[in-house]
Amino acid sequence: MRYRTSTLVGPARRLPVELRWLLALVAFETAALVGYFGFTDATVTSPRYVLYPFVWINVGVVAVLRTTPPDATRRARVVAATLSTLYFLLLAALAGLVSLELGAHTHAHVHGLQVTMAAPGWGPRVGYAGSLVTVNFVPYRVLGYLALSYLVYVTLLDAAVAVLSGVLGVVTCVGCSLPIAGSLAAGAVGGTGVVALATLSVDISTIVFVGAVALLTVRPRFRGPAKLRP
Repeated sequence: MRYRTSTLVGPARRLPVELRWLLALVAFETAALVGYFGFTDATVTSPRYVLYPFVWINVGVVAVLRTTPPDATRRARVVAATLSTLYFLLLAALAGLVSLELGAHTHAHVHGLQVTMAAPGWGPRVGYAGSLVTVNFVPYRVLGYLALSYLVYVTLLDAAVAVLSGVLGVVTCVGCSLPIAGSLAAGAVGGTGVVALATLSVDISTIVFVGAVALLTVRPRFRGPAKLRP
């Protein structure tokens, strides 16, 4: 895994690309929040839930910008891309973003496309319910899981370059398994019907997400110094 570095322009050093993106994101997110709460009847009841989506988005974007894949064979890239795609679908399924509708339904089921406005990051939420597949697009979740999947892709390539059982390395990777465990825990809590604990599932999943991104980002450093792209 390699880490991008900033370039020199004249006598001064330019801001790192991830910092420039972060500043632009924060400015856009601030404007979106002001616009949403200024032009709608929505009110802020829990500030942390308004900010959590931006934690997911910003942490994910910075981690992706800081990380580039190592050189690898085409076969390794295809295998890594396939496995990371399956990883994304697994996370999406555990989070309820994608589900299969199997068997007969005795309850009313709304079919078609639905768009729901919500606070920036939480929305706009786009949902599609078909006879077999239901898909829900929640911006911060989708962007966060895409970032995690990219980091898993790089981790797989890094393990393949290291030769020794890349698959075993990813299976035992704490950062890779944290989001899966977190999604399962959040689902179990939400299914208990205890409102107070179910509310904390968002807090828990955010902590798990940040921890997973951190582990997947710094993991290759434990095997030696990172190489910098010239």
